[in-house]
Amino acid sequence: MSVNIGIVGLGFMAVAHLKAYRNIPSARVAALCNPSGRHLDGDFTGVAGNVGDNAPLKLDLAGVKTFRDFAAMLAEPELHAVDICAPTSAHKELTLAALRAGKHVVLEKPMARTSADARELAEAAKVADKILMPAMCVRFQPEWAWLKRAIADKRFGKVLGARFRRVAEPPGWGQQNFLDGKKSGGALLDLHVHDADFVRHCFGSPRAVFATGYSKISGAIDHVVTQYDFVSGAVVHAEGCWAMQPGFGFNASYTVNFERATADFSLAREPEALRVFEHGQPPRTIICEPVDGYTGELRHFTECVVAGKYPTVVTAEDGVASVELCEAEEKSIRLRQSVTL
Repeated sequence: MSVNIGIVGLGFMAVAHLKAYRNIPSARVAALCNPSGRHLDGDFTGVAGNVGDNAPLKLDLAGVKTFRDFAAMLAEPELHAVDICAPTSAHKELTLAALRAGKHVVLEKPMARTSADARELAEAAKVADKILMPAMCVRFQPEWAWLKRAIADKRFGKVLGARFRRVAEPPGWGQQNFLDGKKSGGALLDLHVHDADFVRHCFGSPRAVFATGYSKISGAIDHVVTQYDFVSGAVVHAEGCWAMQPGFGFNASYTVNFERATADFSLAREPEALRVFEHGQPPRTIICEPVDGYTGELRHFTECVVAGKYPTVVTAEDGVASVELCEAEEKSIRLRQSVTL
């Protein structure tokens, strides 16, 4: 079975998804939708972001229908699923419409601007009996998936401490949305949500959070540092920022100290991004499969649609929980005290 997919929102994330679909034989991009009309000619030259190869993309539109009206795209009977790459503020309306039209949905993070809206989407997916999968690509990044397995199988013993860091200059695209904190939630909700979700993915839900942060460009939290309190006693914290000066670029990293090893990853150190240090052994580089997180997440979504099964790596409930966790961090920043979940 080939899954016919329609993409709505044709900015940088759509380009990342279009490139990923090329690696998934069971996926077919059948439709594109953008109310503004931009890029409906298939020419994405000049669209770039902070990750990926940024190679210019010109899409062959043979067999691809284009729309400015989202409802018209949803009316296409041969369309099985919708990939929502539109700004966060549009997620709720677009997702509800797609589910009501009987389409499966893969939805860029965060699921919604608020946890209440995200919860409404998860409930709507249950009522419609359709797949709703948040596109949490970090869970599918090979070096991060490796870490999740290493924590789960305790190959190096238990985790004593972990630091996650995702820092960048301000977004260079979509600024009318990203840099309006009321729409985007700032770096805390749009960027840091990746690490908040991954922390929960690896360690479960924390008992409490204590966060500090500030606003610089969006009116929302643009730089956050959070300490997570876990029953295990592991010292876990994460930093997210998009308030660095232009020219800084983007980097994501982690350092995890196990009982018998230290794992250290930095995107800036490619191709030796992931290194492991064990007692009595020379440092070694871990080479993971060359599959990017976008391909991994969209392959998982497509396979679930084909098999008629719900996603297992990341669920709609995970999407809700990640927004709830970010909201708890925002509350902690505002109150300047620990917040219990």
